[in-house]
Amino acid sequence: MTDFLKFLGKPKLRNPAMVVCWDSDAGQLGAKTVAHLKRELGAEEFCDIDPVEFFPLGGVSIENDVVEFPESSFYAIPDRDLVIFYSTIPRYEWFKFLNLIVDVAQEHCRVREMYTIGGMIALGAHTAPRDFWATFSSPQIKKSLAPYELSRELDFETPPGGRPTLNSFLLWTAKQRNLQGANLWVPVPFYLISADDPRSQKRVLSFLNDRLNLGFNFTRIDAEITRLDEWLANLRREQVEIDRSITKLEGNQRLSDTEHEKLVKEVEEYLKKQEG
Repeated sequence: MTDFLKFLGKPKLRNPAMVVCWDSDAGQLGAKTVAHLKRELGAEEFCDIDPVEFFPLGGVSIENDVVEFPESSFYAIPDRDLVIFYSTIPRYEWFKFLNLIVDVAQEHCRVREMYTIGGMIALGAHTAPRDFWATFSSPQIKKSLAPYELSRELDFETPPGGRPTLNSFLLWTAKQRNLQGANLWVPVPFYLISADDPRSQKRVLSFLNDRLNLGFNFTRIDAEITRLDEWLANLRREQVEIDRSITKLEGNQRLSDTEHEKLVKEVEEYLKKQEG
């Protein structure tokens, strides 16, 4: 399947880890994780997947006057022995697409372990600590990651007629080809899923920093966390109903449908205004 791969160079890697992120994720978790890694550590693009077979190309998407094209790119950070794959979620031929990722990992980079990043919609408040858990491709990698307390002893089976997540499908593909891997999941508060959640991003980055010895600098993301907390604190002071809803979430109480919808709407509009 090398016809679908376009190599731009050959980075000097030893036995790297790979991190896989997608551009559509709760709280922009994948996009922001990749952006932080690239900005703080430096990264060089070395390979692309040709989009023709995997994405609808009959038209284009335009956002803020800029044409959006599907991206499926591999980056390398040689001095940290790390490979990053960042992509738009493919519409077609998942099996072929995911095998291309594993092809690059195994045949061109000799990747030793793969981590996929995913955000989950959570019903809790943004002030709560972010939980963090994983599913694993084998008992061996589960054991090796035991010090990070990622396991929740989860039992789950995809319902009849359902479809596994793309990350789960990738983990299965990797397992079939003897590549160790784990899906990492972080809950993102439901009213931040279309905005930004730097606290969830830091949770992922802290794990990667500890596991892969990245020497990461958290100054910038800590500032983003402080800024978001201040904005939401201001919103709570300005709107009594929003403060009441978040206080209920902090007390593990359920919101009514009306409260839920209002909280999402008001937070999204307020954050857009602050960022604009």
